[in-house]
Amino acid sequence: MKIYTKTGDKGETSLYSGQRVPKDSPRVEAYGTIDELDSALGLARALCANQDVRGTVRHLQQLLWAAMAEVATLGGQPRITQAEIADLEQTIDKYDAALPPLTAFVIPGDTPGGGALDLARTVARRAERQLWRVARAEPVAEPVLVFVNRLSDLCFILARAENETKR
Repeated sequence: MKIYTKTGDKGETSLYSGQRVPKDSPRVEAYGTIDELDSALGLARALCANQDVRGTVRHLQQLLWAAMAEVATLGGQPRITQAEIADLEQTIDKYDAALPPLTAFVIPGDTPGGGALDLARTVARRAERQLWRVARAEPVAEPVLVFVNRLSDLCFILARAENETKR
């Protein structure tokens, strides 16, 4: 099988559910940004020194595949549920409890892994904005919107945890 299909040469692509849509549609932009977030998290995972943070990031990447599939599907079953949101919230709370209180703004880049996680956080925020653009015009399940919001929060906490690893 060749990597190129030539089916997108005219500016359209297929959603996971089979519908053909313009490549620049808000929905394609949204799941494309989630894909970019997955790559940013992959870079962060490769750069992180804290093994626990690395494992958490790997788990997030797996969850992102479900989020991407959900956003790329019209009329499908939800793949991101309240259970995934609760999992992210518990993970945020676990890391946050182990960190010293935040007393100042965090400047990204104290460590390579922390800087990469900060970059992933900003990509998550952009993905969230894209999802809200889609949601204003088309159905988007609320849990996926909340999930991406919590994911950016978790990236912030993971960056702090990674930055503490060097000390």
